[in-house]
Amino acid sequence: MGCRLAPKGIVAAADALPRRVSYESATVSRIRDLVESEPRCFERDCYAPGHVTASCWIVAADDGRVLLTHHRKLGRWLQLGGHADGETDVLGVALREAREESGMSDFEPVPALGPDGLLDLDVHLIPARRGEPAHEHHDVRFLLRAGAAQALARSAESIDLRWFAPAELAALDLDESVLRLHRKADTWLATARAASA
Repeated sequence: MGCRLAPKGIVAAADALPRRVSYESATVSRIRDLVESEPRCFERDCYAPGHVTASCWIVAADDGRVLLTHHRKLGRWLQLGGHADGETDVLGVALREAREESGMSDFEPVPALGPDGLLDLDVHLIPARRGEPAHEHHDVRFLLRAGAAQALARSAESIDLRWFAPAELAALDLDESVLRLHRKADTWLATARAASA
C-alpha cells in the first residue's frame, strides 16, 4: 500500500499535501519539526511540545454517512483516533483506532490528497489534567471508507458512537478542525465520483 507513513514518510507526505491557506504551511512545518527533532515523538509521554497522534474521517461505503464519536473526556463529537503509543506507522495507528473505537473491522484507506488516504494535518493543544502537563497533539488524519453492513460497538472512551448524514453535521457544534475534515473529504469524494462517471 505504498509508504506506510513512518517518520520519513510523514515528512514527505506532509510536504506533498496541497496548502490552500497559510495555517496549512505552518502546520506542516510544526509536524515536520517535531518528527525530525524528537526521537520520542510517537510516545504519549513526550510532552514538549507534544506527540504524534493519528485519526480518521470515516465514511460509509453504501450511503456516504460519516462516523463520529462523542468523546468521554473531551465532551465533544470528534473523528475517531488516538495515540501512536510508540508505533511509527501512523496509517496503522489510524486503522487500529478505527477498529478499537467502532467495533468494525472492514476499512479501506481512500486515496485522498496525500498517499495512503492522508487527508489533513492538525496541531491542537490538549489542556493539562491528572498528571499530564498541557501539550500538543500533532494529528495525522486519514480518509477511510467503512465496508457496508458492519455493527457498531462503542468503546469505553466514548459516550456515544453514531453515523451522521452530512446534512446533520451542522447541528452538532463541531470544532472547526472537524468541519475542515468534512469539507476536505466531501470535496475529494465528489471530485473522485465525477472523475469516475
